[in-house]
Amino acid sequence: MARYAEPDTAVQWVESGGGPLIAVPETVLPFWTGADGDELASDYDRACEVGGDVGLLPVGDSAALVLGDEPASTSFLPEHGTFVRWCAADSEDEVLAGVPAALATATWENEVRWDVPGPLVLFDSAWPGRDSEGTEHLKVDLEPGRYAVRAGRAQPGPETWLGLVQLRRLPN
Repeated sequence: MARYAEPDTAVQWVESGGGPLIAVPETVLPFWTGADGDELASDYDRACEVGGDVGLLPVGDSAALVLGDEPASTSFLPEHGTFVRWCAADSEDEVLAGVPAALATATWENEVRWDVPGPLVLFDSAWPGRDSEGTEHLKVDLEPGRYAVRAGRAQPGPETWLGLVQLRRLPN
């Protein structure tokens, strides 16, 4: 897992080998086969076909969230309920300082609705879910429920560009 600051204050960032990142509910991790598999199109191939910044793919009896477009370093900031994608910035401090302004000024895509059964694991979609613990990954503790998910982009500073994927829990 990439860290860019001091270990006691560092945000954990996940990077991919070039393809999309995916957030898979822990309950269905064993069903994500990544680039492995005997089928004509692997789960990784399905993730690569997702257009736009986010999309949902069926996995087991649930769905996984694909963070598409570019393989930017990504972390989850629970205080904002947002995956932050580091597109351009000189430092982690610039990225983190820019998040509030980015959230306020982002150009947002249409929302999707996602039923989340509980905690997620964010990792490179090329890896099988059962191997995610041995790869660069990030556990995201989410309460089970229905979420509105929206993706956006913002430039909170002259040399800082961020991608954002915000999750908002919906009332039952």
